[in-house]
Amino acid sequence: MGWNSGYEDDWRPYVPVAERRRLAAKQIAKLKKAGRKIAPVEIAGRKITTTFWGNAWSQNLESYSDYANRLPRGRTYVRNGSVLDLQIEVGRVRALVSGSEIYEIDIEIKRLPKARWNKIKGQCAGQIASLVEMLQGSISSGVMEIVTLKGTGLFPAPREISLDCSCPDWAEMCKHVAATLYGVGARLDHQPELLFILRGVDPVEMVEAAIDQPMRARRSRRGRLLESGELSAVFGVDIVDDDPDSKQTRKRKKVESGPSRKARRKTMIRKKPAKRSARKSARKGSVKKRSVKKASAKKAKSKKVGSKKASAKRRL
Repeated sequence: MGWNSGYEDDWRPYVPVAERRRLAAKQIAKLKKAGRKIAPVEIAGRKITTTFWGNAWSQNLESYSDYANRLPRGRTYVRNGSVLDLQIEVGRVRALVSGSEIYEIDIEIKRLPKARWNKIKGQCAGQIASLVEMLQGSISSGVMEIVTLKGTGLFPAPREISLDCSCPDWAEMCKHVAATLYGVGARLDHQPELLFILRGVDPVEMVEAAIDQPMRARRSRRGRLLESGELSAVFGVDIVDDDPDSKQTRKRKKVESGPSRKARRKTMIRKKPAKRSARKSARKGSVKKRSVKKASAKKAKSKKVGSKKASAKRRL
């Protein structure tokens, strides 16, 4: 913690909330003008967190006795909008919190150890449906237990967290730091992927690990098996599904195998009138030929009779 002199016992005089907000707005306007992107924490209602990821973050911190007594000091601060800016990046959380003045908070969180991450992926790999829906907040109890397990899950323990604030409070976790930590939980409500960024891991690896599992294992588990198109929609990656029993593969085969029986029947029905008309024309042609033959025969006969009459006259 930073220490400042000029006031008795190094404490700042009390500043009314209205005055603090005025000073905060002035400071934020100055930072924006300088080109800094500001992302304040805004809480709607009394609840600081409302989704699985936000609640899990807060509950994890409150479960440690090192933090349990100090965290409540930050609840009022985060609720009244004192966290003016919160930035989450790999292994680090930075914030600006309004108090007697604007304080800078810097929290370092260790990256998730590789062995621990591999273990989490391995334990979750057989539960694809739950993993895909994880970022949407729909998570199975099995995956929930794996990712939230104390000391082995995704959430950090106090030994993995280093806290710092520019305020004069002697305690390691002052109310400004506590407000920032609650602010992280509120941010995870809307952007749960930031937890993976903070711990330095890629959630797409969970999808890849799930796809690499034997198909038999995937068919045997309970629950709905999502198609590769749904996986792509959630994680923003292109996934090729080579499962011969998948819906997409069946559709592909159907297209490649040519028209269906129903389509062929329709084509035959369309072709039938053409055959009938051909037969009809053939019949008409044969009738015409017969009539021509008859006329020719009749003409030849009358000619023959005429020549016989003529020869008879000559004899007379």
